[in-house]
This record gives sequence, C-alpha cells and structure tokens, in this order.
Amino acid sequence: MKSSQQTRRRERPPDAMQSMVQPGSQAEQVGRLVLAVAVVIFLPSLPFGTYLIYPFAILTTWFHEMGHGLMAIAMGQEFDRLMIFADGSGVAESRLNMDVSRFTRAIIAAGGPLGPVLAGAGLIIASAHQRLWRPVLWGTAGAIFASVIIYVRSPVGYAVLPLVAAGISLIAWKASDGIARFTLQFLGILGAMSMLRDFNYLFTEEALIGGERILSDTGAIEAALVLPHWVWAALILTISVVSVGASLKYALSDKRRVRIAPKRPANVLQFKRSSRDKR
Repeated sequence: MKSSQQTRRRERPPDAMQSMVQPGSQAEQVGRLVLAVAVVIFLPSLPFGTYLIYPFAILTTWFHEMGHGLMAIAMGQEFDRLMIFADGSGVAESRLNMDVSRFTRAIIAAGGPLGPVLAGAGLIIASAHQRLWRPVLWGTAGAIFASVIIYVRSPVGYAVLPLVAAGISLIAWKASDGIARFTLQFLGILGAMSMLRDFNYLFTEEALIGGERILSDTGAIEAALVLPHWVWAALILTISVVSVGASLKYALSDKRRVRIAPKRPANVLQFKRSSRDKR
C-alpha cells in the first residue's frame, strides 16, 4: 500500500516578511503627517478632547500674537505685552510712533495671521532634517519660556504656556527620535492649520476680543491700505496655502526622507564592515 506524503507549504518567518510601509519611505512620512492632521482635527470631537487640545489652542494664539509683536519690533516699533484670554483669544499691545506709516501698520496687522502659518511651515521643514529635531524643539520651548517672562501678562498665559514649554522640553530631552519628529510635525500642522481655525476671523472686519469690539487684523489692514478687508483676507489665505504646500513638498521630497534606525537592546554588539573591507 502506497504511503501518501503530505506536503506542507513553508511559510516565511514574520521577521522576513516585508513591511507594507518601509521605514523612512515617503509613505511613512505622509502617514505621520496624516496622523498629525487627524489628531488636530478629531481630538476636539473625542471625550475630553476639548480639554486635551486646549493647551495647543493657546499655543496657536501665542504664535498669532507673537507674530504681531515681533513684526512690530522688526518695523522699529515697541512690543509692550501679550494678553491671552480663557476663550483662546488674545491681544498683542504695541506702541507705535506718531508718524508711523500706513504700510507699517498694515504689515504689523498681517504679522498675526501669517505668524502661526509661517512658524508651522518652518517646523514642518525642520522635521525633514534629523539634526534639527531636538535643537528646534529646545528652541521652541526656550522661546515660549522667554516670552512668558518678557511679554505675557495674563493669568491664562502664565498658567498654560510654561506647561506647554515644559512638555516640549521633556520630549526634546527624553523622547525617542520618532516621537521628537512627530512632535515637530504635530506642532507644524497645528500652526499651519490655524488658517482654517481663523478663517471666519480673517473675513470679519470687527471682532469681540476680551469683551471689547475692535478691528480684526484684516480690518486694520483695510483701515491702513483702503482696499476691502476680504481682499486682504484672500491674499493672506493664499500666502498661507502656498507656504504650507511648499513646506510639505520640501519635507516629503525623496531626497529628504529620514530613516530612523531601530533601537537595539543595550546588550547587542554591532560590527559593521565597509564596502572597502569586502575587497
């Protein structure tokens, strides 16, 4: 009687199977940025998500108001103080010379809405260079701490901003490379998407801030440069989209893919051989 042989299909061990997304590939880079966008968009919809996103909403306001203040300094004027309120709104108070030009007033007003977008684009670009991840995180935390000491003059700013800076510092100091890069991308997306959060504000001539009705940023530009506020809003929005698009294109370029080497246990020795040694 013939004995039948049962053949079994040999399966490759799991560690030999190729991952659908290669480490350092463009797909992985896009995936991280998509995850950052998803966190920014959907976190407020989750239970307690509003509270979790609140510190970052305050950070976006900080970017915005610091944009006004730093632009005032760049134009030769004085930046007095920064106020951030519990509802996430804020005011940057600057002292301008009596003979300051209309153009200077308009540029200072535009510094607010463009501030977080340009900062976000810069953070996204920095995420494409591994050597910049931790220095940029340290620099961001240091800038927040310094601004609290020099410019911030509100309870919400005193309470929230140092905590945000401390969290960023902790990530820069202790977190893995992957978390450090994701934090940069998350903060960059947060700043870049502020244009959507401020969409209605951009196209509003006046706004209620701190219980007082004042000109919006684009309303102030209209007062200085005559053209309707919605024209300036459309121009700022266009600059924002172009800046964010350019930063994403730069960061996701094939030339700038960053591959993070897997962290091996401390008791594993590695011996590398160069191509010259093989000859």
